[in-house]
Amino acid sequence: MTLFGRTLGGEEIASLIFLSMALVIWVMAWRGERNWTRWFRGWEADRKARREAELAGEPGGDRPVPPSNAPRGPWG
Repeated sequence: MTLFGRTLGGEEIASLIFLSMALVIWVMAWRGERNWTRWFRGWEADRKARREAELAGEPGGDRPVPPSNAPRGPWG
């Protein structure tokens, strides 16, 4: 096989195949992590909305809403 004017041997072809397989596995793992993060953020937003609805329904549950530029969460 010739690639860019260079003849490739068996070892080089196998290396290219294994390198491409490693890239495919890495991309699949990255997509799974990204999908999990997206799911978790949606779940957390739903949980927060349910909790705020519960607090608003309780007596004396009319708490002031913090401004949008206020720190959110324990890390700010």
